[in-house]
This record gives sequence, structure tokens and C-alpha cells, in this order.
Amino acid sequence: MTLATRHCTAAAVLGHIPDGSDVILGVGNGEPVHVLDTIEGYADRFHGLRLHQMFPLRRRRYLDGELPGLRHVSWFLSPADREAFHKGACDLVPNNFSEVPHLMRSLAPALVLTAVSPPDRHGYFSLGCHAEYTAAFIGEVPFFVEVNPRVPRTFGENQIHVSQVVGWCEGDSPLVELPTRPSSDLDRRIATLIAERIPDGSTIQAGVGGVPNAVLELLGNHRELGIHTELFCEAFIDLVERGVVTGTRKRSHRNRIIATSALGSRRLFEFMHENAGVEFWPVDYTNDPRTIAREDGIVAINATLEVDFLGQCASESLGSDYWSSSGGQPDFARGALMAERGQSFIVLHSTPSDASVSRIVPQLHPGAAVTTFKNIVDRVVTEYGVAELRGSSIRERTSRLIAIAHPKFRDELTAAARAMGYLKG
Repeated sequence: MTLATRHCTAAAVLGHIPDGSDVILGVGNGEPVHVLDTIEGYADRFHGLRLHQMFPLRRRRYLDGELPGLRHVSWFLSPADREAFHKGACDLVPNNFSEVPHLMRSLAPALVLTAVSPPDRHGYFSLGCHAEYTAAFIGEVPFFVEVNPRVPRTFGENQIHVSQVVGWCEGDSPLVELPTRPSSDLDRRIATLIAERIPDGSTIQAGVGGVPNAVLELLGNHRELGIHTELFCEAFIDLVERGVVTGTRKRSHRNRIIATSALGSRRLFEFMHENAGVEFWPVDYTNDPRTIAREDGIVAINATLEVDFLGQCASESLGSDYWSSSGGQPDFARGALMAERGQSFIVLHSTPSDASVSRIVPQLHPGAAVTTFKNIVDRVVTEYGVAELRGSSIRERTSRLIAIAHPKFRDELTAAARAMGYLKG
């Protein structure tokens, strides 16, 4: 089969979408811009078509419920669809990221739509800076792909051959860039407490946020680090270019960086292009706690919004005000605990910027979603220190968490702990 056989216009996708079906869309820059433009343009053809996607980067009319025939189903909220969820215009499916391919399979999806790199001479497209759930469906579900010349050609289990697509069209769309947010003084104070606990030869997973980025910035004098992460961010590049990241001590995929997503600036996309040292794998592999646990000395660094005396972490909502979703935080927290010499750090500032409330609390706000539950929380870090929770009693947890709360709230928190019976005297 030649590439020309299935080359078509974006409008050809309409012939592959049954009315009332479930269609899977690529994450972030995996979104096929012109194909979705076409579907929106013919929205009146559809009744009950459900479009499933994590973390859309572009605002669209159907996200806000303006096109009745189309319904957006979110698996992780972003600024593009958060407001739509709050007003009831789209749905949100709770999940652990590692389980998303399995959960989506239960929908019996009709089609996968994603952006890809131009094909190589053997007829293989690359999913670019993505693998996530779309790569998990290669060979299982029909694909219709949009070739974008700006999508970097990457490696790993994110390759799809022309024989595995029902059609491919072309569309030139700029990639959405998400520059790294500068780290604050508080971020660096927290990061210092973590970096000094990371030995040479560790394998690193870093989530999104100022503190994880600041930790990576402080690892410049480390040696022989490896990377097995959900999201490959720009802060990793400096460590690779300085020779800090080699992957020589990894137990699997030695000398390779393993990720399922990458988001950042043009520098990141250029770094990824035709870089055989970076591989993108489906999220049910990268985020499987059993896969993570194979890496001796893995270090997981993830941010949260609020932690209660038991160690429960609310990382996706403040009370019932939903912000995102669980993502891979619980996957990596569990995997790190299963690994030899594994460490999992949950990080947060002790208060918001105005110091109006404590983020170490007796109980989570009513309606809060528990993202990482107490039994798999290892270490919680604020700018005031590290609370070691793994294997500790409720009394010890409470005392250690109060010790890293902002000083202005410690007396109040202590009184609450005594009233709850967690502390005596």
C-alpha cells in the first residue's frame, strides 16, 4: 500500500464517523486542527457525537456546548475547557492516567483522530511529542491522521504505518507553545530540600509546576541520572546537554529517556525532532506502577494544592471547584513506593501568595477530590521542611505536617488536631 492510496482531504473524515459514536482525539498538540475544523463545520450532521480528549490547548465552539450535535468529554481539564465544565457544557471522567486506554477501550471508539509528523520513506508517521492513549490504540482502532510539517518526528511506540490509517490529510498549524514558568524564591527553597535528597544515579519523574522545574535546575552537579517520566519538559534539556542525564544506571531502557508527553516551547520541539535518545510510549506502560517500580532509586516529584493531617492530597480541586484531574500523580507515587530505594515527594507552598490560609489543613475542604490517598504518600515538602509520612502513625503524621506549615497557623492547627483527637495534651 502506498501513501498516495489513502491521501485525502480533511472532509473525508466525515465518512468514517458514525452518528452517535465515540471518537478519540489526540492530547495537546496531537489535536488535528483542520480535521476538527471540518467536524465543527458539519456539526449539524451529528446527533450525540462524543469527542474524548485530555488537555485541549485550543478554545473551540463545541467545547462550550455551542454545537448541539457534538459533546466534549474531558479526561483532564485545561484552560480551554475548564469554564465549559463549570457551566455544565462538557463532561469530565475521573481517572488515573495509566488506566485511560483501558477505560476508553470500554467505549468501543469508532475512530482516533490525531496530528502526526510527515511520513518517513517507509510509510511511518510519528505521533510527535505524544503517545498517551492514542498510541495505545494503534492496530486496534481505525485512525484518521492529519500530517502537520511542524510536528517533530520522534521515536518509541508512537509510530503508525500508512496501512493502519483509513485516511490522511495535510494541514499546517503552528504548535501551541507553553514556556516554562520561572521558579520563585519559595519554589527554590522547597527544591533545595528535595535536590539534596536525590543521589547520583537516580531516575527522575517531575510533574508540572515551579517546584519540579526548580528541582531540575538544582541537579546540574549530579551524575548518571536517568529519566522515566510522564511529561518531558524543557527543564530536562539542560541536564541532558550538560551530560548529567545519561540513563546508564536505569534498569530498563538504558541510555534512553522515556516519556508519554512533551509540552513546551520551540526549543523543546526542536530538541525532540529525530532525537533517538528520547522515546514516547503509551501511558498504560509509562505510568503503570509496575513499570515505574522496576527503576531502582526512582524519584517522583509532584505538586498538590492541599494536604490534610492524614496525608491526603487534593491536587485537582479546591473543595468542589474542579481544576484539572488526577493525571499521573497517584501512579508515580505508588510506583515509587514499590521500587527499591524509591522516593515520592509531594510539594506545595505552605500558603497561597497572600498567606491568608494554610495549605496544611486538619481536613480537606468539603467536596475536595483526594488525588493521592494517605497510604501511598511518602514525603510532603513545603518551604519549611520535609514531613516523612510513610509508615508513620496518625499522631506522627499530624505533628510532622504541622511542623512544615506556615508558623502563623501552627497554633491553630495544633488546637484543631487536639480537638480531633489526633494529638493529646
